[in-house]
Amino acid sequence: VRLVESGGGLAQPGGSLNLSCVASGFIFGDYAMNWVRRAPGKGIEWVSRISTRGDSTSYMESAKGRFIISRDNVNNTLTLQMNNLEPEDTAAYYCARNSYPFDVGHREFDNWGQGIQVTVGN
Repeated sequence: VRLVESGGGLAQPGGSLNLSCVASGFIFGDYAMNWVRRAPGKGIEWVSRISTRGDSTSYMESAKGRFIISRDNVNNTLTLQMNNLEPEDTAAYYCARNSYPFDVGHREFDNWGQGIQVTVGN
């Protein structure tokens, strides 16, 4: 299993960034996928989840209305469109595979990418 994130960087408050994660080594469409993050000095925080077919999504409260998770099961890609960014969004972001296939389980992860840094500030 390999998960490789890209697309992070520096953004101004109110700006946007689009994160991508390319998956390999498993049948991508068989697993729900998640984005999680770790801010400096804090623990892991779940951000968003998308079902295997992409027809069900969920978000942490502070991300609702600002972030959009999506997936492309043909190209094995997970994305997170982040809009109206806030300094509190500064963190390392990771894509994470659900522990169990076929949409079983929530917020249980068994594989992670290496992470990508997002910094929001002037």
